Amino acid sequence: MKALLCTHYGTPDDLEVADIADPTPAPGEAVVRIEAAALNFFDTLIIAGKYQTKPAFPFSPSAEFAGIIESVAPDVTALKPGDRVLGYAGYGAAREKIAVAAQKLTKMPDGLDFERAAGLCVTYGTTLYALKDRARIKAGETLAVLGASGGTGLAAIELGKIMGARVIACASSPEKLAFARQHGADETIDYAAEDLKEALRRVTGGKGANVIYDPVGGPYAEAALRSIAWEGRYLVVGFAAGDIPKLPLNLVLLKSCDVLGVFWGGWTERDPDGHRANNAQLLAWAKDGKLSSHVHAVYPLKEAATALKAIAARQVMGKVILKP
Repeated sequence: MKALLCTHYGTPDDLEVADIADPTPAPGEAVVRIEAAALNFFDTLIIAGKYQTKPAFPFSPSAEFAGIIESVAPDVTALKPGDRVLGYAGYGAAREKIAVAAQKLTKMPDGLDFERAAGLCVTYGTTLYALKDRARIKAGETLAVLGASGGTGLAAIELGKIMGARVIACASSPEKLAFARQHGADETIDYAAEDLKEALRRVTGGKGANVIYDPVGGPYAEAALRSIAWEGRYLVVGFAAGDIPKLPLNLVLLKSCDVLGVFWGGWTERDPDGHRANNAQLLAWAKDGKLSSHVHAVYPLKEAATALKAIAARQVMGKVILKP
């Protein structure tokens, strides 16, 4: 079978497509024929050796996928060949087939296409965990979303609206903000054109956002935290800007606010039942048209470098999909 391989740390251009042996299921596993695999920002880090997960070489990037089960181990009874599933593997999905623990798979409803399903697991899964399980956001609260046009940002806008929040989309260009409005944002802030702290205070009438969703980090983190509401919740989701910020703890004290880490991958390992329940809810919302799971572009494996460069340059609105 064909697989996109990282054989040493480097850039997207160092990846190669090669023929490798078909997988077979170990105990507790299923083999899935991958119809669509999604790429995320952390894929640009994992191939460079800059991510917390460091797989043995050679490995494939792409953590999430959708496909059809080809075979299962004898001890797997909840799934069978022919089932349509989406899954999260951490890495390894940029290939034609993958052997993965059955508990990491969720059955897909009929009527949902593989490309949209493949982009649900990580970005929407991370965001549902962040908003529901970490921030415990309530209807009527205000949610500020940084990096609002990216995969996680789009998920935060759509899930925030489903959960009854007033959503403020923050991004770096008018085009990205227009995209955010198309997907439900109530207010927008161009943080490349105006001061983020003052803008967040302005659009919240001086009260600040109850919840700040930050997958960007860098120079925007402290500015956002300075504007947070009394007893607000600041969600640390990622660092797409490249720099990991250092937050002054006196701000946390003065606002009586919470800074909450969102390590979704670690949570899925510790609470697989909760992970599957969240996935089932996301799939139901996607089938009902409540989540767009917007696909920015679809690439074949051989063009994965182009796809990853677009993600690294923050040119992507929604998700990038590979078709093995």
